[in-house]
Amino acid sequence: MPDIKYKRVLLKLSGEALAGEKKKGINPDTVNEICDQIKSLVELGVEVAVVVGGGNFWRGASVKMERTTSDYIGMLATTMNGLALQSALEEKGVYTRLQTAIEMREIAEPYIKRKATRHLEKGRVVIFGCGTGNPYFTTDTAAALRAAEIDAEVILVGKTIDGVYSADPKKDENAVKYNEISYVDILSKNLKVMDGTAISLCRDNNIELIVFELAKPENIIRAVKGEPIGTLIK
Repeated sequence: MPDIKYKRVLLKLSGEALAGEKKKGINPDTVNEICDQIKSLVELGVEVAVVVGGGNFWRGASVKMERTTSDYIGMLATTMNGLALQSALEEKGVYTRLQTAIEMREIAEPYIKRKATRHLEKGRVVIFGCGTGNPYFTTDTAAALRAAEIDAEVILVGKTIDGVYSADPKKDENAVKYNEISYVDILSKNLKVMDGTAISLCRDNNIELIVFELAKPENIIRAVKGEPIGTLIK
């Protein structure tokens, strides 16, 4: 097997990551670039799961609506993104399964842990849609939960910046980048990497987290090979 550090990974993608420079909707070129890297991971023998957000279609926090309803709309948005990823991957010859936490039998499998694990063992990419299936929980929490359930060794988090900083580097020129940091420090310093529930789940289940710049899709490969990119949280 090629020189890889992680055998089973979970890739966390924001909905905005699929929109590219458009910020909304789906940019086919951006999706293809991401899927090319996922295909490369599969060819290296890495087992890949994906959790995708829905912010390119729906930002519930910006809409005056009852929270539960808004969250369910967001879950449907993640499913649309999951279908787009599935289509792009299968066009590249990558066997893929979309599983949703809310049953949609006509378009996806229901989420079943044992079935998801079996797909991964067979070299299929598994995309998890609908978050946890519950309102009030983000797709960050869904990523941490699914990673724990499938025994992923690491969560790869693609961001618009190249790691974790002491402050927003786009607003504070004195912000300091961390090459490595603990989950305890993430929580105590209130650094906005993922929500607190997700960070706590990762800490409690000893799952490493790598935050990197998604604008350079080759970073996905570099992270899996253990190259020092972005920020390692453990």
